[in-house]
Amino acid sequence: MRETDLSVDICGVKLKNPVIAASGTFGFGREHACYVDLNKIGGISVKGLTLRPREGNKPPRVAETPAGMLNSVGLQNPGVRHFIENEIPFLRQYSTAIIANIAGNTIEEYCEMAEILSDADIDAIELNVSCPNVKAGCVAFGNTTEGISEITSQVRKYCRKPLIVKLTPNVTSISDIAAAAEAAGADAISLINTLLGMAIDIETRRPILANNTGGLSGPAVKPVAVRMVYEVSRTVKIPVIGMGGIFTGSDAVEFLIAGASAVMVGTANLVYPDACIKVCEGIEQYMKRHGFSRVADITGSLILNT
Repeated sequence: MRETDLSVDICGVKLKNPVIAASGTFGFGREHACYVDLNKIGGISVKGLTLRPREGNKPPRVAETPAGMLNSVGLQNPGVRHFIENEIPFLRQYSTAIIANIAGNTIEEYCEMAEILSDADIDAIELNVSCPNVKAGCVAFGNTTEGISEITSQVRKYCRKPLIVKLTPNVTSISDIAAAAEAAGADAISLINTLLGMAIDIETRRPILANNTGGLSGPAVKPVAVRMVYEVSRTVKIPVIGMGGIFTGSDAVEFLIAGASAVMVGTANLVYPDACIKVCEGIEQYMKRHGFSRVADITGSLILNT
């Protein structure tokens, strides 16, 4: 039986395997370290960072939905400098890539964080311009080609790390948005972030989330995510990182076949602390069954019906 090589290269960042813990569902790694060996995860995209500490939205901030969940946590985090001083040293105990996910209310904030983090011991920066659960910033930059082009090009001037741009699915043409990000200097694309949704308590006739709306994630969004990864991977030449409802190795392989070079596991981490490792094991089992020696051989191998 042929040996399987799980390693991938995403815009110069070497990952031991193609599974990355998605931002917002894995904290800063330490929250899961007592349950799983972080060395077995390809990368960790840390909790979304803002320039200054942020308390997030008032509760309720999470609601279960059929085959998924809504969240309006609102980017609660201790701020970028706390991350550099306290979380990076912890993460560097492990052989997993560190991706800093950044979010801001202004382009200037994004640029300042990119400059600060370019001097930090991280492997890449993920530009979050697509968070649907805050009332200002983020999604305002990511839902038009003009907006994504401007913020990517401006951050690119200050960012000396590989730059991953995370896209919102709440747009008319995801391919046009991705193409604009690539043209403006993105080194890779990650998608999809959550779909904008709402749940209502029929007894009170009020939204369940205090913020009224929030981001829908989990298995319910996977077919949309796979389709968008397929479209984007055929539009851009830079690597695509796929996410959205991945719970199993089979889910991840769908994204790889559709065109993703790596995947991110999000909501599954909240249900199964070892989800990333199980997904990685599932990918490896698939490779052995089908005779694939490299993950790259699966990427974009979709055979369309005629």
